[in-house]
Amino acid sequence: MHAWILALVLGVAGAEPADPATVTTAAPVAADVALVCPPGLLGAIDPWVRYRQSQGHVVALVRGEAGPVAIRAELKKLHAANPKLSVVLLGDAMPSVPAAALLPVHGPDAATYCVPTHFAKAEVNVVFGSEPEIATDNWYADFDDDGVPEAAVGRLPVDSAVELRALTNRIIRYERSSNLSPWRRRINLVAGIGGFGAVADTAIEAAAKTLLTRHLPASYETTLTQAGWQSPYCPGPPQFRNTVIRRFNEGCLLWVYIGHGWRDEVDRLNAPDGQYTILSERDAPALQADAHPPLAVFLSCYSGAFDGPQDCLAETMLRKEGGPIGVLCGSRVTMPYAMSILGQELMTSFFQDRAATIGQALRDAKRALALKPRTSEQDQQFDALAKALMPMAADLKAQRNEHLQLFNLLGDPLLRLPQPEAVEVTAPVEVRAGEEMVISATSPIAGKATIEFVVRRDRLRTPPTDRTTYDITAFGMQNYAEAYAEANDTRLAGETVEIPSGKIERRILVPPTIKGDCHVRVYVEGAKAFALGSADVKVLPAVRTKSKAGT
Repeated sequence: MHAWILALVLGVAGAEPADPATVTTAAPVAADVALVCPPGLLGAIDPWVRYRQSQGHVVALVRGEAGPVAIRAELKKLHAANPKLSVVLLGDAMPSVPAAALLPVHGPDAATYCVPTHFAKAEVNVVFGSEPEIATDNWYADFDDDGVPEAAVGRLPVDSAVELRALTNRIIRYERSSNLSPWRRRINLVAGIGGFGAVADTAIEAAAKTLLTRHLPASYETTLTQAGWQSPYCPGPPQFRNTVIRRFNEGCLLWVYIGHGWRDEVDRLNAPDGQYTILSERDAPALQADAHPPLAVFLSCYSGAFDGPQDCLAETMLRKEGGPIGVLCGSRVTMPYAMSILGQELMTSFFQDRAATIGQALRDAKRALALKPRTSEQDQQFDALAKALMPMAADLKAQRNEHLQLFNLLGDPLLRLPQPEAVEVTAPVEVRAGEEMVISATSPIAGKATIEFVVRRDRLRTPPTDRTTYDITAFGMQNYAEAYAEANDTRLAGETVEIPSGKIERRILVPPTIKGDCHVRVYVEGAKAFALGSADVKVLPAVRTKSKAGT
């Protein structure tokens, strides 16, 4: 009999468990995982429970049919016994609609497969047309009613035991994967157009660049696919949707969308010849990142509206076999200012603080969003700009606090993030274009090393061609594709070699035409682990020599 710890709610400690072969009754001492499970999903979660137990977790079962108040009271007790508690909600949310609307999805007994979410009062985003209530699971992790989560919480929004088995099998495969190829250092971003006006859109673009350059370590490879036909990062409007899906399917650590969104799709690309789809729920069958599924992040409105009678885009993608392994997303109208800060804090939690799980990363990012003092010069400048651009939402603290409720994790909060070991990379601080430089790397593991010299990711290797006219011809679309590939290729030089653990040295020739901020980065694919590192290099202009005539 499996060593579950069963926390029974509503004073029914003597009640018979729903699946006696799966759980046993015991006191919830030292449980670090609270599993809120409706009766229809109890048996299907057993393999996941055994897997987490093998990692040392102690799981307490909280009955999902008990009702939100009783569930939260039990979670509060468990958290008091172990402050490291994580909360896993199983099943779709019960939509706040008449019961008849539930019938097509969940059948007549929705409580068999659903765990209700909480609805917080909206105060700021209603100015932008949002509903008066925000669907949020944050409430289940907030034990002192200040809006700030004390625990990590996530929801597996499945509609059946079959879907739950499929999703948990994917989670287990992801964590056990031995595929350590460079997809683990790749971050693919998709950006829509803000549409808030020229000044606001410029500020949003600046925030996106800050996210790229300051909050993502240089050792990670990034691509950008931007929904503006004049941008060098646009592969051509007719090919935009296919490119977005290809970037997803090629495998990456993070797949991030920044822009407008709705319940069933994200924004569209506006071109002189019409609108083009970026991504919608109809594209879910085309998602095929089975071997290396990314964690998806939607910095957008409504993509995570998981409480509706129909599945939102994030739910549809998550349930696809080749879809993301988890989704961080907003359930209602989100706002650029607070969402930008949350995105930055997520990157800090992930890459600098090296959060062990995705649930921990989101919890820590939310706590920083609410509690971290905004006293730096950069913070104050950004806050002043936000007040000037959007005076109708000038209470920035309220806006930040509201985003604690707006953003949820659809996925397993215990999902282990693939954190690398560190390669120490040494390179000259400055070097002349056209000269050779010596770099060294000290790796803790042996394996296949990819050593690259690249331009900083917010720069291009060559100046882009101005796009003043829209060319829909085959020749024009080919130019778009070539410019897009060039814009996303930051590599100036490099090689792939087998290296032992320890220190190695390599010589790299700096191209004569390049100048400005660059990096040397190293990725090592080992037998059981991977490692990466980088060093900054500033390339100075080549020294010009005078001719014999003195010219």
